[in-house]
Amino acid sequence: METTQKGSLSDPASRRQVLRWGAAGVAAWGVGAQADANWPSKPVTLVVPFPAGGGTDAFARPLSAQFAKQTGKTLVIDNRGGAGGNLGAGLAAKAVPDGYTLFMGAVHHSIAPSMYPKLDYDLERDFVPLALMAVVPQVLVVNPKKVPGDFKAFMAQLRSNPGRLNFGSAGGGTSHHLAGELFKLHTKTFITHIPYRGAGPALQDLIAGNVDMMFDGLGSSAQHIKGGRVKALMVSGNKRNAAFPDVPCAAELGLPDYTVTTWYGLWAPKGTPTDIQAHAIDEVRKASSADDIKLAWSQNGAEFPNITGPQFGAFVSNEIKRWAAVVKASGAKLD
Repeated sequence: METTQKGSLSDPASRRQVLRWGAAGVAAWGVGAQADANWPSKPVTLVVPFPAGGGTDAFARPLSAQFAKQTGKTLVIDNRGGAGGNLGAGLAAKAVPDGYTLFMGAVHHSIAPSMYPKLDYDLERDFVPLALMAVVPQVLVVNPKKVPGDFKAFMAQLRSNPGRLNFGSAGGGTSHHLAGELFKLHTKTFITHIPYRGAGPALQDLIAGNVDMMFDGLGSSAQHIKGGRVKALMVSGNKRNAAFPDVPCAAELGLPDYTVTTWYGLWAPKGTPTDIQAHAIDEVRKASSADDIKLAWSQNGAEFPNITGPQFGAFVSNEIKRWAAVVKASGAKLD
C-alpha cells in the first residue's frame, strides 16, 4: 500500500511548501495533526452516525471487537444519530485529525448532498476515504401480522389500499427512504413514508407493528428475519442472497431494474497524517481476513469489497452522482 500521497505532509515537495507557507500554512492542516509513530497508542473513537441497532452499527461493533484484538487498544463506538446520519457526520468532520477519531458512514452520506440543501460538512472535502467496509442488498421486510402472505399478496394489498400502508426509514434522504421511493416509482404505487432517527428505532417499531414495512439494508434486518420477528419478501437486484436463499430477488418478481445496494465505509477527518491513514487501512485489511469478521459479514449477507484509499474515494464520487440522478428521477423530498 503506498503511504505517501502527493500533497500530503509525507511528500517531500509538500513539506517544503508547508515551510514556505509559514505558521499560517501549518495551521491549515488542523491542530493536533502530527503523526503518531505508535498509532494507536490510546483508544480510538469511531463515530457511528446512527443509534445502536442499525446497519452501520451492525458492522461497526464486530470491527471494534476485532480492532481491540489486533492492536490491544479499544475502538470506542460513539453513536450520534440524527438528521439522517448527518449530525454525526458533521461532528466527525470537525474532530481533531490526529487519527484518534474515525467515522463510519454509509451510502446515506452519498445521497445527502442531493437531499439536504445545507450540510455542515462535505463528504469529499472534509474527510479522507479509508475503506469500503461492507456491501449488502436492500431487502423489503414487513411485519407478518400487518402484511400477511407472499410478495404477490402484498402487492394486491398495496394496490387495493393506496396510501394505507406505510414504510419506516432511518431518516429522510437515507437509502431506506430512496429505496421506498424507487419501489413506488417502479410499481406505480403509493406508500406513506415515516422517517426515524435511524434504522434501529425504525426496526423496533416495525417489529412492534407501528409501521408496516421497511426497505432496509440486509445487515440490520438479518437477525430479525432469522428470528421470525419480520418477514423478508424480496431482496433487490437480479440474484438471491446466499445468506437468505429462500427470499426471491426483485428480478424474479417482475422488477428487473430495481437494484438498491447499501454500503458502509470508513473515513478519517481531513488532515489526518498519511502514515496513520495507511496504518488504519492495514488494520482494516487484517480484520477482513479474521474468522470473526468473516462470520459476522456472512451472517449479515454482506461482502467485504477490499476497496481502500483513493479507489474508495472514486467509488464515493460516483455514488454521489448516481444518487443525484435517482433523487431527481424519483422526485424524493424530505418529509
